[in-house]
Amino acid sequence: MTTGAPTSAYTTRPRRSRLRRYLPLGVAAWLVLEIWLLTLVAGAAGGLAVFLLLVAGLVGGSVVIKRAGRRAFQSLNEALQQGGSPARGGGNGLMMLGGLLLMIPGLVSDAAGLLLLVPPVQKAVSRFAESALEKRLGAAAPGSLGDAFQQARMHRPDGKVVQGEVIREDGAGRRPEPGEQYPPLTR
Repeated sequence: MTTGAPTSAYTTRPRRSRLRRYLPLGVAAWLVLEIWLLTLVAGAAGGLAVFLLLVAGLVGGSVVIKRAGRRAFQSLNEALQQGGSPARGGGNGLMMLGGLLLMIPGLVSDAAGLLLLVPPVQKAVSRFAESALEKRLGAAAPGSLGDAFQQARMHRPDGKVVQGEVIREDGAGRRPEPGEQYPPLTR
């Protein structure tokens, strides 16, 4: 029965995003699929073959992660020695993600990890991720973290980032005296 009295804002729950709603379901479905595929392979090829596949994925993933990390460190070191900024990732992050997916036990994650090691797939995934990030940052609400990130990027005409610091000389940066209201109400 409703009384006609307005409800307070604290009694209504905010809507959950789609990601928060469907992510647990997706993870559960992925785990069930991984276990089902492993039992199918174990039934067809035997338990030893599944064990060797899992160990090979773990070793291969660790080798890929180590190699991608070494490559990223070398490019950073070369860039610092030449006095410039390091080039864009070059796929090292996606190679590390591919290695991590190889290390996770399961056949679906191994297939996804192997796909991420293929250079054309890396380029397509990185283009998609960059465009999705630019779109989300462009549509950021004022005052949000994405808006702050968008405002912090100031580029020169040649594309380089300008480092700087804002110094206010109107007294707005000073600390208030004890008993003084901050910020002043009469402006």
